Amino acid sequence: MPKSLYERLGGQQGIRAVAHAAVDNHLRNPVVGVRFQDSDVAKLKDLATAFFCAGSGGPEVYEGRDMRTAHRGMNVNEQEYLAVMDDVVDAMRRHGVGPQEQSDVVAILYSLKGEILRV
Repeated sequence: MPKSLYERLGGQQGIRAVAHAAVDNHLRNPVVGVRFQDSDVAKLKDLATAFFCAGSGGPEVYEGRDMRTAHRGMNVNEQEYLAVMDDVVDAMRRHGVGPQEQSDVVAILYSLKGEILRV
């Protein structure tokens, strides 16, 4: 039986490393960094980890808001959305995530685009 995306990403430990690196990238990113200035970074990293884990088939439960609710009223534009996607891809590359897994994660995140942009 093929491994789940969760397993291929290294389980909770591997996903935590990528999620934390992605959040760190967001904080430094000139396109979106300002949106994260007043965030509780530790909580954001925990939520990102749980989101990735649950979304990739892991046993963790994501208890944060759904993407539509979380982004309502933020007026996220295409450039910001792509900057965040680039941050996630960079984090995956730096943590040795394979190309197929990167593609799978990007496909999942892309499927959420309509819930994030200008909702």
